[in-house]
Amino acid sequence: MGSVESYDTAKGRRYRVRYRTPNNRQTDKRGFRTKRDAEEFLAGVETLKATGEFVSSTHSRILVRDWAQVWLSSLVNLKPTTRSGYEYTLGKHILPRWGSHRLGDISHAQVQHWVSELSQQLAASTVRQVYHVLASMLKFAVRDRKLTRNPAEDIKLPRITKRRRGYLTHEQVAVLVEAAADWGDLLATLAYTGLRWGELAALRVKNVDLAHRRLSIVESVSEIGGTLAWGTPKSDESRVVVAPSFLVAPLKRRMTGKRGDDLVFTTLTGTPMRNNNFRHRVFNPALAKVREQDPLFPVVTPHDLRHTAASLAVSAGANVKAVQRMLGHASAAMTLDVYADLFDEDLNAVSDALDREAAAHFAGKVWPEPDLGPLH
Repeated sequence: MGSVESYDTAKGRRYRVRYRTPNNRQTDKRGFRTKRDAEEFLAGVETLKATGEFVSSTHSRILVRDWAQVWLSSLVNLKPTTRSGYEYTLGKHILPRWGSHRLGDISHAQVQHWVSELSQQLAASTVRQVYHVLASMLKFAVRDRKLTRNPAEDIKLPRITKRRRGYLTHEQVAVLVEAAADWGDLLATLAYTGLRWGELAALRVKNVDLAHRRLSIVESVSEIGGTLAWGTPKSDESRVVVAPSFLVAPLKRRMTGKRGDDLVFTTLTGTPMRNNNFRHRVFNPALAKVREQDPLFPVVTPHDLRHTAASLAVSAGANVKAVQRMLGHASAAMTLDVYADLFDEDLNAVSDALDREAAAHFAGKVWPEPDLGPLH
């Protein structure tokens, strides 16, 4: 049990609390103006010790910039792009604002004000990403007993206005493929398999079974600061995607003369494909060419071809589980969340099918006026 002692200063009597931390280290806190304030502080310390929530004031004085490095080093199995994104967010948005602050000095009100300020400058999705990094870092501080609570909890975040996805029709895909000339087969592969760019760029000859039209997606590549980083697909799960038969011929042409470990899609000099270069040199010019002829043609990105694959699959009758497997989502719930709008038509189809099946039994039926009786 701790104790409360008085001592004299030039400004009058003050009180000091002596107590032991959970690891039995003697410490104190001074400067209380009244004995009651000191006793209340001591009671609070003893309660936190009893409940296991005690945090040493020494720990809460750690600077955010120092804790950021501890937090980063604790993160295992991160994709290189994810780690790079965290480092960028820390350097660009978090450390300039919070780096010199002590962990224990950050308040809920300060975090809310900061988020509100960011919302005036950045897109809602970016604000949420930045907030997530700070909140995760402070949550780790709570788990490591550097803070008793997370001041970034229960923060009001800006709402995201979702951009309408670019779903192309079969005809529109064909037009874009034609405009891309020698690279049209690559666009068709994206639009009819749902591969992410990094998965397509990392696809190797040995992982393509043309006889059965199977593509084994086991690897992905991304570009970080000009350097290519190779790893597993986004969900860390490999999957098998079935390619339409019309893609067999162009895939075979790409693979001819190559060995198993060679990449299916490469630049003209045989180097790995890079998304930004491809967009600048091939995709954007092809899209511009199409839009010159048809100004109403949707403005899309290579990633929108993945969305197109989902749309075309659903319109062909694929259920949510099949679309999930094709796209490599972690769960069918995630697929529904991302593509809920595509399955609205499914609801109409289900209703129409039920109507047809039940028509013979209910056609011409006269329903009696309901007698609600006591339910009134």
